[in-house]
This record gives sequence, structure tokens and C-alpha cells, in this order.
Amino acid sequence: MKIGIANDHAAYEYKLKIAAHLRRLGHEVVDFGTGSEVSVDYPDFAHPLAKAVEAGNVDAGIAMCGTGNGMAITLNHHPGIRAGLAWNSEIGRLVKAHNNANVLVMPARFISLRMAIRITDTWLTTPFDGGRHLRRIEKIPVK
Repeated sequence: MKIGIANDHAAYEYKLKIAAHLRRLGHEVVDFGTGSEVSVDYPDFAHPLAKAVEAGNVDAGIAMCGTGNGMAITLNHHPGIRAGLAWNSEIGRLVKAHNNANVLVMPARFISLRMAIRITDTWLTTPFDGGRHLRRIEKIPVK
């Protein structure tokens, strides 16, 4: 898979480790930044990731900031995005299985790196359940 990854300053180190992990698994990683721990504004990185997912330039996305909420809110303003915030692997599984999230969002300040990698692996390997979940997703309005 070709996976886009975006972060703010709070998640810079996690981004580096998760991107390296994804590459070891054979995925191509497109880095939407940021490239340091210098304070930045998360929308500046969420918007380009969302546009890349919407355009099909990447197959899926991973986004991280301190709480995950800023990234999730920004990403979900894009009509082609279903960004799901996960803080453990079960939530990571459910945002894919039930919501078919095309962007995984994680809160770097509230989970360990080990948990972030576990969530990522779970989300990547979980199929969408379809069925009643598809019916629900189809009811989400597109702007």
C-alpha cells in the first residue's frame, strides 16, 4: 500500500518510527510532515493528507497530533475522508471494520509508541465488514 502520514510537532518522533515500521512491512510511505518538533499548526499537514487520500494519490492515511482530535476534526471536513481516532487496538479495529476509516488518527501524547504501532498494524490488517455498516456509512452526508 501507499500510505500518507501527517503529524504535528507533538507526534514527530512517532511519525518517524511508524513510517520506518510501515516501510519494513513493504508499504510505500508519503510524508506530509511536519519534519521537526518545532511547534506548528496541525491543519497545515492534515489538509494535504486529506487531499491526497481523496485524489487517490495514496491508498490510506495515518495522522497524529497531541490528542488526535485536531487532526480528526480537520480531516473529517473533507468530503472523501472518514478519519477515525483510535487510542487502543480494539478501537483501531472498529474504525476500519465498522466505519471503513480511510485515515487512522492517533493521540501521540496519550498512547505509547508500542501501542501506536499495534493500532496501526490492527487497522491495516482489518477488513471492512460491510453489510449494515455500509448502509450507515452511506448515510453520512457528503459536502
